[in-house]
Amino acid sequence: MRYTITGDNLQFVNVQLEANEVLQSVAGSMAYMTGNMVMEAKMQGGLMRGLGRALSGASLFLVEYKSKGGTGIVGLAGSAPGKIVDLDIGKGRWIVQKTGYLGSQETVDLKIAFQRKLGNIFFGGEGLVLQELSGTGIAFVAACGDFNIVDLKPGEQYKVATSKAVAWQDSVTYDITAAGGIKTALFGGEGLFVTTLTGPGKIIIQSMTLSELAFALIPYLPTNR
Repeated sequence: MRYTITGDNLQFVNVQLEANEVLQSVAGSMAYMTGNMVMEAKMQGGLMRGLGRALSGASLFLVEYKSKGGTGIVGLAGSAPGKIVDLDIGKGRWIVQKTGYLGSQETVDLKIAFQRKLGNIFFGGEGLVLQELSGTGIAFVAACGDFNIVDLKPGEQYKVATSKAVAWQDSVTYDITAAGGIKTALFGGEGLFVTTLTGPGKIIIQSMTLSELAFALIPYLPTNR
């Protein structure tokens, strides 16, 4: 499988498939494909695994793409202005925010992941459910805004605004901590809690969440007068 990621803040991942290769994606992410591509919705892993994917923000059915007769091309796109990043899952598992998974090679396993601590569930910004990517191959993750990818050293910490942690390697410890004192929490603009990520491992941080984008657009939406 060959691929390129093109665009600036409205990106495509352009995937070239040979006859024996398979790409899978969440439903509704296909933007275009060549005429010799065949797509088929499949409930990978059975009903329970499909329900788990649906709860994690993906889709009950995944869509498989195969080339029929020579090389084929399929383009996937995210659902909001933002970035797409490629992850080599063969080098280790990744935890991804809800709805982050876009597509992957068929050797990548997508399943639901749960927050490990009660505080993370109530104050982590993503709720109870996350996505876990394991297996082998390349996976594509999409989210709103621009990305900053940081490779944390052992013991190194980043405190990230709630909900802006897009993904992190399984070796990274994830926790929720207080943003500061009462005055900082009330008037600092970041809320009561921040996400604390402790290395070793890579983390991906987004500049803007989809909810922040929606909130910023509210004053400019047309109204009935």
